[in-house]
Amino acid sequence: MSALLPAPTIPYQGHKACPPFLAFLALGTIVPGLIHSFLPDGGAGSIAGLDLSAGGPVIIGTFAWAGATQLAYGTLMLLVALRYRSLVPLFFLIILVERSLIALNTWVLKPAGTGHHPPEAYVTLALLPLLAAALYFSLKRRAGIAP
Repeated sequence: MSALLPAPTIPYQGHKACPPFLAFLALGTIVPGLIHSFLPDGGAGSIAGLDLSAGGPVIIGTFAWAGATQLAYGTLMLLVALRYRSLVPLFFLIILVERSLIALNTWVLKPAGTGHHPPEAYVTLALLPLLAAALYFSLKRRAGIAP
């Protein structure tokens, strides 16, 4: 098992609340991944409110593909939060970039045109300042922690 999950070698030095917050975000990625992967419509119609009458199978298939990606990504986030904590700042940076691009595309560059936004669009806006703060505090060395 050590070849698959080597021992962590670098101690985490940031704020102690950051790894649990990353674990919370991981669960917030895994749960939608499960929904997109296993709900009959992937949540496209039942949750996001998309009209599936035209191109429904393609939309549902795309949601399932995104769900598989979310499951893998969320699992990796959880692994970092629980075992490889020295990577917590890097993951906050990656998530901040990802969510910034999602918000930019959802609200500015590629809006749906209907005025409707799925719940995730609003969650993303709320997360951006929290992610920026989490990144900052995960990089800030705690007092009494040796470099």
